[in-house]
Amino acid sequence: MNSSMMLRRFFCFNATTASASASKKKPLVFMGSPQVSATVLDALFNASSAPNSSFEVAAIVTQPPSRRDRGRNVLPSPVAEYALDRGFPSDLIFTPKRAGEDTFLSALRALQPELCITAAYGNILPTKFLNIPPLGTVNIHPSLLPQYRGAAPVQRALQDGAKETGVSLAFTVRALDAGPVIACEKMEVNDQIKAPDLLSLLFSKGSKLLIRELPSIFDGSARAKAQPQDDSKATLAPKITPEDSWLFFDQEASVLHNKVRAFAGWPGTRAKVVIIDDKSGQQNIIDLKIITTKVCCNPNIQANEKDDITYVKGALIVPCGECTALEVLEVQLPGKKVVNAAAFWNGLRGQKLKVL
Repeated sequence: MNSSMMLRRFFCFNATTASASASKKKPLVFMGSPQVSATVLDALFNASSAPNSSFEVAAIVTQPPSRRDRGRNVLPSPVAEYALDRGFPSDLIFTPKRAGEDTFLSALRALQPELCITAAYGNILPTKFLNIPPLGTVNIHPSLLPQYRGAAPVQRALQDGAKETGVSLAFTVRALDAGPVIACEKMEVNDQIKAPDLLSLLFSKGSKLLIRELPSIFDGSARAKAQPQDDSKATLAPKITPEDSWLFFDQEASVLHNKVRAFAGWPGTRAKVVIIDDKSGQQNIIDLKIITTKVCCNPNIQANEKDDITYVKGALIVPCGECTALEVLEVQLPGKKVVNAAAFWNGLRGQKLKVL
């Protein structure tokens, strides 16, 4: 795909506006960027093509092309790529750096959208944007609002060891994820699921929830039934940074395991460990990426072994705080592929491994 196709486009939409006016279907604008957003867009495309559909996807707004593969090629966002693969017109895919740019807002007004839908768009929406669609802007948020408002709701819920989460459909207001909730759906969380898988499940549920509620959004009844959030119960899910990825084994194993699940995909989790050669006495400190873990049920860590990493039945047993232990099942050395614990242990060739 020629990435130049996805350079920022801001056009005057005279012809498009005329076409939209002639159509009986209500124009809807979709806003999303990562792969999980494509799930929602797919549901909207399918619903809009149904014989009794009352709406059409008039335009798509997504993040600008970026360098996101190993070759560092400039590529369109996953949503843009998906839309193009579905045959959606490239001149109706907008990639503003900020949603408040005047040229972009002029183009959006020309489309006269009835409604905007956002799903992990990744850009702050200013008031002058929110004032454009008469039916408002509705967001799919992967948490049970008002819990986990912010950029990383799924990751922070897993990091906290949440046993239950869900997805909410809410009107967008200027305050962060604070708009009235139209509907939500709960989901139990098992202790092994990782963030990318949970995120995918929640947006799949969210897309079904959206399609179910669209008729009420279009006829205005959703606005009447939407429940204001209780701000006193709000919790925040701040953005994750690469510095958050370090594991420190003085913490309890359950805390570390939850962090590994939460930060899977990006930025991942890593720890500094020491490889010791008994023959030469040489010590080598390495950054080891921790991919998959379990909490050890019967740690039985002796006082003189509190820094030793051992290998038992397919897992590296790492001593942690409060006399707990973490089973590390998959790891990755810098510049290498992910391997299971057995392959990594065999590669040590008898050298010892310790926590730093």
